[in-house]
Amino acid sequence: MPRVPFWAQILAGLVLGVLFGWIARQWEVGWLGTSLTEIGEIFVQLLKLAVAPLVFFAIVISITNLRKVSNAARLATRTLLWFMITSLIAVAIGLAIGLLTDPGAGSGLSARDGAEPEESGSWLDFLTGIVPTDVITPFTELNVLQIVFMAAVVGIAALKLGPAAEPLLHLGESVLALLQKALWWVIRLAPLGSLGLIGTAIKDYGWNLIGQYATFTADIYVGCALVLFGVYPLLLSAAARVSPLRFFRGAWPAIQLAFVSRSSVGTMPLTQKVTERLGVPRNYASFAVPFGSTTKMDGCASIYPAIAAIFVAQVFGVELGLGEYLLIVFVSVIGSAATAGLTGATVMLTLTLSTLGLPLAGVGLLLAIDPILDMMRTATNVAGQAAITVIVAAREGILDREAYDSARGADISALDAEPRRVDSEAQVAGATA
Repeated sequence: MPRVPFWAQILAGLVLGVLFGWIARQWEVGWLGTSLTEIGEIFVQLLKLAVAPLVFFAIVISITNLRKVSNAARLATRTLLWFMITSLIAVAIGLAIGLLTDPGAGSGLSARDGAEPEESGSWLDFLTGIVPTDVITPFTELNVLQIVFMAAVVGIAALKLGPAAEPLLHLGESVLALLQKALWWVIRLAPLGSLGLIGTAIKDYGWNLIGQYATFTADIYVGCALVLFGVYPLLLSAAARVSPLRFFRGAWPAIQLAFVSRSSVGTMPLTQKVTERLGVPRNYASFAVPFGSTTKMDGCASIYPAIAAIFVAQVFGVELGLGEYLLIVFVSVIGSAATAGLTGATVMLTLTLSTLGLPLAGVGLLLAIDPILDMMRTATNVAGQAAITVIVAAREGILDREAYDSARGADISALDAEPRRVDSEAQVAGATA
């Protein structure tokens, strides 16, 4: 529908999804419910189909692209440092909201309503799970953390190998371009995907469930909104000296797609495209965005586990002290790579609960409401990935401020057809001392 703006298509998909989901539940229309489920599942499957090779080649090429940028180590270090700073701010906001609102106190839920998840995460699982046992299983089982590890090894080895690795890198760049083009086609299906996903959530759980989790749901949305529309604009203004409004105009296509797709990795090509439009050099954006898509999770790994831990503790009658709150901060900052940019944050939540000694059955209490929460969490994740990339580029003197100031919101179809901007010599060279 080229004449209808993409945001309007997304909104129409959400509204129709709520309507069809309500009809399927209210009047038990079996074929409609099945259709909604199939549409949503196919959309998610198409996103996941490209995830494994996309992550692998994006990380490899992003690491090797740093050879074209002076002060590459400094850029990488500053990017990681800003990731950690914003994670600290986000988890502090999550803890404050949870302590102020007591989300589990009036929910009416009890310990018997929960069930342990089939998959859980612990620090031992996290550490031992980074290194794969073979090179095939991570791709077949979609273990993104292990794929990132292998890609990092290959990328660093290619840097050390030098000219001998050039044929492999040229092949990798071509494969990555093909994957991104195919993923653009999937992205264009996002209005249908949003219809199926939100419709299935309403059909399966209805409004009663949302009422039970009203405080918890509101906490997550308010916490994410404070970070998305409060913290990031403040940092953009104070640390980067750029207009937050222009940032949101340029980055909004990626943020809205993240809200619908619930996948940072699936949104990654679009996130990189909008950061380049905002004046970030392509050689740096191609490193920072894939890196952030697998490790930068303010919504899923900071705000959500902080509020969820308080919720579970209150439902199970466990008292949390200062030590436990400090552990939540530690897990959120260090363990965010466990979320790995996929839909959902179950592994991160189980990692947090196991570290605190809380019952893993608490995860079962939150699985039903998770799809609705994940939309806002992922939008926050992607906004943070783009914002930190802009902030670091601005502070290191490599941001094209003229391009940033002239950035305007664009439809996804226009972004897909837009040629890649060529970096200037000054941007490729990087910042001087």
